[in-house]
Amino acid sequence: MYIYDTRAALRTLQRALTPGGVLLATFPGISQLSRHDIEAWGEFWRFTSLSAARLFGQTFGVDNVQVEAHGNVLAATAFLHGVTVEELTLEELDHRDRDYEVIVAVRAVAPE
Repeated sequence: MYIYDTRAALRTLQRALTPGGVLLATFPGISQLSRHDIEAWGEFWRFTSLSAARLFGQTFGVDNVQVEAHGNVLAATAFLHGVTVEELTLEELDHRDRDYEVIVAVRAVAPE
């Protein structure tokens, strides 16, 4: 979200990996903007599972990318209100709702 030219950054990361090497990345989905970061260097993007899959798939190849989104309305609300993980149950946190992506996780494998 802080790198404007994400395609160039992904190409660089792919080149840094050995063939078969794995890049793990996470992105905030639903999140408060960071005014400090915006003023310091900018904050440009918010990714969804769909946009992350497309972006990483263009660089690493669709078959080399796995994307998962984690979150639900309770987790999103708790996050925005500053509720700690200890105040929720694992059952509440583990439920996934495709409409409330709190975290987007990507696993991309460099082509061999």
